[in-house]
Amino acid sequence: MPDGHKSLQLDGIYRSIQGDLDEVEGRLREISGSSNPLIAEINSYLFQKGGKRIRPALLILSARMCGYKGADHIFWSALVEIIHTASLIHDDIVDNSTLRRGRDTVHAKWGPNISVLLGDFLYIQSIALALKTKTYPIIDLLADVTAAMVEGELIEFSMSGRADLTEDVYLEILDKKTAALFACACRIGGLLAGIPRGQEERLHAFGTSLGLAFQIVDDLLDFNGEEKSMGKPVLTDFREGRVNLPLIHAVQASRGRDRARLIDLIEHRKTRRDAPRRVRDIVLAAGGLNYAHERAAGYVRQAKESLAEFPAAESRRSLERIADLVLQRNS
Repeated sequence: MPDGHKSLQLDGIYRSIQGDLDEVEGRLREISGSSNPLIAEINSYLFQKGGKRIRPALLILSARMCGYKGADHIFWSALVEIIHTASLIHDDIVDNSTLRRGRDTVHAKWGPNISVLLGDFLYIQSIALALKTKTYPIIDLLADVTAAMVEGELIEFSMSGRADLTEDVYLEILDKKTAALFACACRIGGLLAGIPRGQEERLHAFGTSLGLAFQIVDDLLDFNGEEKSMGKPVLTDFREGRVNLPLIHAVQASRGRDRARLIDLIEHRKTRRDAPRRVRDIVLAAGGLNYAHERAAGYVRQAKESLAEFPAAESRRSLERIADLVLQRNS
């Protein structure tokens, strides 16, 4: 699907909540403002209006689906987006990434020392602002999720370039690094509405499955995405040492000399200039992309099934459409 068409579809989903999303942008500008010129400069660069804002959208739509009528969802949506942004800053430092969505990373523009401090500042600022609300169920949830995201980053780093990474450990990394915050956003919407525990858990299951699908599709795009729409070269993840699902499947599906050759390419990716091209050919031949797509499609189905007991309102249909678009994304 052309990227422009996909963006138009996402805009259509967001149309019913655009007013709320605009308020989230305003709150982000308010929170990220600072009397410190350096912090103000970097935050202005980070929080320019744009991007998918999928986590705030999930929170807003979940709150609406559950019947919430207040205004606190704007604040919590902004906080979730700030936590997400902090995680990206740290992620880029660990991976030594210079580009994200076609723009210089904070790491590339301001260096690792300032970047790690800013990421820490945003995490701490988010929790400090949350504590002022005294909304302890949401505060506990955000604290747990933030810790899980950092733990996921640590596990991923420890497995960097490891051809023996199993699918179970890979899914644990995805759950902590990506899916946990998707699930958190959805669950906050339910907590604001005061829904029963069972419905909270179904919202959490929806966000978890959606987040896993989102990241698996991201893995697919590392192999078959378009540089223009992604804002980075294909196989960037591979070059940086991330062993993802298509590659894990190829290692498991290969035998004998083919498997040894693939493992050698993974382990020597930094010194073998032909490694990305050869690995891509092997992954395609082993059915790694088809396998990963099927897994992502399965998580999308699970996500939509988790919403089955909620009212068939426009907000629920929008969440289901977001799940469908996650599977179709190309950037």
